[in-house]
Order: sequence, then structure tokens, then C-alpha cells
Amino acid sequence: MKKITTPYYLIDEHKLQKNLKIIQHIREVSGAKPVLALKCFSTWCVFDLMRHYLDGTTSSSLFEARLGYEKFGKEVHAYSVAFSKSDIKKVSKFADKVIFNSISQLLMHHGDVSGIQLGLRINPGISYSHFDLADPARKYSRLGVSDKDEILKVSALLSGVMFHFNCENDDIESISTAIDLIGQNYGPLLEKMEWVSLGGGLYFTKDGYPLDRFCKKLKNFSEKFGIQVYLEPGEATITNCTELVTTVLDVIHNEMDIAIVDASVEAHMLDHLIYRTTAKIASPEPGTHPIIIAGRTCLAGDVFGEYKLKAPLKIGSEVRIADAAGYTMVKKNWFNGIQMPSIVVHRLDGTTEVVRTFKYQDFKRNLS
Repeated sequence: MKKITTPYYLIDEHKLQKNLKIIQHIREVSGAKPVLALKCFSTWCVFDLMRHYLDGTTSSSLFEARLGYEKFGKEVHAYSVAFSKSDIKKVSKFADKVIFNSISQLLMHHGDVSGIQLGLRINPGISYSHFDLADPARKYSRLGVSDKDEILKVSALLSGVMFHFNCENDDIESISTAIDLIGQNYGPLLEKMEWVSLGGGLYFTKDGYPLDRFCKKLKNFSEKFGIQVYLEPGEATITNCTELVTTVLDVIHNEMDIAIVDASVEAHMLDHLIYRTTAKIASPEPGTHPIIIAGRTCLAGDVFGEYKLKAPLKIGSEVRIADAAGYTMVKKNWFNGIQMPSIVVHRLDGTTEVVRTFKYQDFKRNLS
């Protein structure tokens, strides 16, 4: 491969397709329809591949919904924690389904989206999350409606409902129990609906995940209530398919070696700072040499993590940060005016395409 200037995000379509084929299997066996969660991943240069395996997109804002309509096609599910009047008028031009977060939003805006299937987000009071920050059922949660009686009162306005209550859930026991509880607690409502979304946050592309059991649970749920099930995969779609490729600019020593690369956690993999997690290294190989790998912004905590590698890092060494797609590329920013990573795709046909580079003018236009 021709040398590409770092930093850059490298998307591997072969690895991406591996996840997509698992989703296709679930789709065919269970009957559930998957729609890509754009809040997690909206890098549309690979949508031509993804649309073969997914039924459309789901969004969290007007702009995401429009992007799904223009660049992905197929079904467009438009959700927002709160739509403005202007948002609703615009989103009604291209959404197939509009999902409201509250009854007040539904009553306020349903007249402006006549002819479009309407949904309501429900907070079932149960959830699976490793982090309180990402827990949809946390105390005082504003995400979804919890009063079942009030939901039934407005059910005539709805064609479907959404339950989004998971985050990185790879536990089949947990999701099976949750689906059963939803059926028990909302059965009379579900029987009135045409469709139900069980949201995203389900890690069913993890190695060893019991896909047959998962598919059976979805199919039985769908048949019991005579309802179309939707899933909203985000990270499950793109996990382990993208690396952030960087170069070591300096190695300093302060009790231990610290390699400074030409990228940044704060600017290019922000979720690791938000959730205080450690980035995984795709290369170099692990070993016995201890080193800290850090970003080049002025933030003291701009650190990818502490590692043990096969050989010491030197100026000019390449470091590849793993799993750099989900909730990463959508959050990249211009903090410190650091060079924005290019977007590069290794295509299925073996070619490598530099899809997008970023220059000073992009930084300048991002401000005012």
C-alpha cells in the first residue's frame, strides 16, 4: 500500500463485511429488520456496502435523518429527544417513521407529520449498561415515557414503539429476560402496534455470541404479538473494522517512556476520555517493554493508555489504535487545531482509497 500521511482512520471493508454478514443472518433467521444507528457511525463512504445488509437508518437529529435519506436510502427512522417545530417540518419530507421521546412532543407535532408512521419511545425501567452516563433507565432519565396508562391513551396515534435500553450488552440471558419482561408488561400495547424497535446496544457480533438463541427469541416475540421487530445496531455493525493509524513524533522519559503520537484521544477518540477507558493497540505487537502512548494536545490527560510492547517505540514508529469507528469518528473535533485524521478505506477489491483529507480551511470554516 502506498504510504499515506498519518494520522488517518483506516476502515477495512473485509472486517466490516464480517459484521454485516452476521447481521444478515439475524435478519434472515429472525425476521427482524436492522437499521443503522447513525449516532454511532455515519461515515457514508462505506454506505454502498452496508445498505446491502441493512434495511435503513435510524437517527437522533434532523441532520442525521437527512444524511440517512440522502446517502443510505431505504427506510429512514427519525428520532430526537426533542424536535423543534422547524425540525419536524423538515424531517417530514424524508422520514418514513418519526419516533417521539415524550407524549407532549407527540401531541404537539403529530399534526405536522400526517401520513408518516409515528412511534413513541418507552422507558421500560430496566436497562443494561456498564456506565451510569450511558444508562437510559438511570434515575431521573428523560429518555422515553414510563407511564403505561398514559401511553395507552395515545396509542391510537401510533403505529409503533421503541425500547432503547441497552449499552454494549453481550449477555444473552439479560436481553432474553428483558424481552420477556417487555412482552409481559406491554403486551396489550404491542398487540395494537405494527412494529416495535428493540433499539441498539446489543453486541451480537461478538465472537461466540449465541446467535441461534437470539434469533429464536426475536422470532418468537414477533410472532406472539404479530409485530415487525426492528433492531438498531451501531457498534455491533462496525466493531473492530477501523484503526486510527498514527506516527510517533517524540519519546520522552518521566519515570517511564512516553511516546507522543500525531493524533489525540481528546480530539480523535473522545469516548475513551468520557468513559475513562483505555484504547486497544492493534500494532505494534504486545511484549515486555512498558510505555505510555499519549496524544499531542495540551491536555495533561490526553493519554491513550499504558502498554507493554514487543519492542521499544522510536520516533517514526507506526502505532495503530484499534476499534476507532463507533462513537469515535462522529465525535472527532478540532481541539488545539490538531490535524484531523484523513478517512481511508481498504475496499473489498483490494484497493485502498483516501476518501477525505482535512486542511487548514476545514479548521477555519469550523469556527467563524
